[in-house]
Amino acid sequence: MFKVTPNPPDTAPSSPCDTLDSKAFDQAAERALDFYLKPKPTQPETDPPPGQLFTVVNGVDTECLLANLRETLASADAMISDLAFELNGSRRHVALGIQQLIELGGLLANRALDNVDPR
Repeated sequence: MFKVTPNPPDTAPSSPCDTLDSKAFDQAAERALDFYLKPKPTQPETDPPPGQLFTVVNGVDTECLLANLRETLASADAMISDLAFELNGSRRHVALGIQQLIELGGLLANRALDNVDPR
């Protein structure tokens, strides 16, 4: 027995891909790639407090931060050394104690800098 089946309408596309415009498809693919490969920089979550004058820039690598810390500690060490030799008595002992703490901080910064993986 032969059963009659109707033909599909002529207006329907033969495949779903026929309805996509190639230009729109390229734009959508470009947006998807840009979303994952070129993320937009994030805005700071909060503004610094009103009394805060200095901030550290986001995104600075650890090696750079540690190198700058070491330079800052070396400068403080030089300043307190000069001051300590102009003082006498207990004030000189306090200044030399501060110098020793700065030196210990510098040693810790150097060790941390040695442990950082260079990129």
